[in-house]
Amino acid sequence: MSLFCRALVILFCCGGLAACTLPRGAALSSEVLEARDAENPEFQVVPVTQASLAGVNRWPRAVATAGQGWIGGQRGPDSQIIRSNDRVTVTIWDNEANSLLTPAGQKSVVISGVAVSSSGTIFLPYVEEVLIRGQTPDQARQTLQAALAPIAPSAQVQLSLEPGQGNMVDVVSGVAQPGSYPLPDRNSTILSFIAQAGGIAPALRNPLVRLIRDSKTYEISAERLMADGSLDTTLRGRDKILIEEDRRYFTALGATGTEKIMPFDKASVTALEAVSMSGGLSDARANPRGVLILREYLPAQLRRDGSGPEMERVVFTFDLTSADGLFAARGFQVAHGDTVLATESPVVAARTVMGLIGSAFSVTNVASNISN
Repeated sequence: MSLFCRALVILFCCGGLAACTLPRGAALSSEVLEARDAENPEFQVVPVTQASLAGVNRWPRAVATAGQGWIGGQRGPDSQIIRSNDRVTVTIWDNEANSLLTPAGQKSVVISGVAVSSSGTIFLPYVEEVLIRGQTPDQARQTLQAALAPIAPSAQVQLSLEPGQGNMVDVVSGVAQPGSYPLPDRNSTILSFIAQAGGIAPALRNPLVRLIRDSKTYEISAERLMADGSLDTTLRGRDKILIEEDRRYFTALGATGTEKIMPFDKASVTALEAVSMSGGLSDARANPRGVLILREYLPAQLRRDGSGPEMERVVFTFDLTSADGLFAARGFQVAHGDTVLATESPVVAARTVMGLIGSAFSVTNVASNISN
């Protein structure tokens, strides 16, 4: 009777194992990748090695951001350019006794706050409209003096400029003192304007600097901008500067120290850094040969010549048990929206089975003892 009871218990346990999925905290690599061998696979599998790394990192960005790259710094002239809506103050000096320009008994006259018209001109008495837009203040002074020569040959002109909107830069957000700031010259750079506005707000995590110019938006991380002087671009009138917290993220799943959405904490994050940020691989559960990064591309980004993804869904695979795989993971750039999945080791499933079988034999021993 005891043998019969033992057999029934073992058959019951084996049937239970066959009828249900073993409890696990993450998927197996083979389960995720099994569909690649289908007749019409739904995703592309790309093993990342040192040999393939450079090519993969040149693939199109999976998710487009607001920025269109960045404009390198170029030194400009140390002078302003007069634009429409600027205001100029013109002082005319004339020693002629019967001057048409100066009041009786005075040697000078000041014409203040004259707005540069939409056509780029200002009005002067006796000479009508004079075009000065696009000129430096010194060039405009010479232009006005030449225009006055027929009626006041000995007149001398002094000109000062008050910038209008066309010679202003708007620092919109992410600084201590947002506002509109005048361009002192054509050699003013973006970092100087950020400094004038009180610097980047310290509460921003991995801040991004955006420059809006002519309806285009350029973007760079503050970290890169401040590290490379050649990126400190010169500004133009009507430029707008916005500094915002980096909203990029990746999702950490599987046999890692944590499972959650992870924000980018710097300009670029590699696959190895992403695993580390996620708490590393679980020693007891993770399969270091089965670290996967899942990414989606737009249809327009697909390529057939090997220079980009062939399918919209791509799974990048990493083997962290070899030096080649570790170096490849250290160089692979994680993209916004990626999912970093640490698959579970098959050994965990084997341990679970053995544990359940051991439990089954313990039950049979108990049943045998009861029957005896």
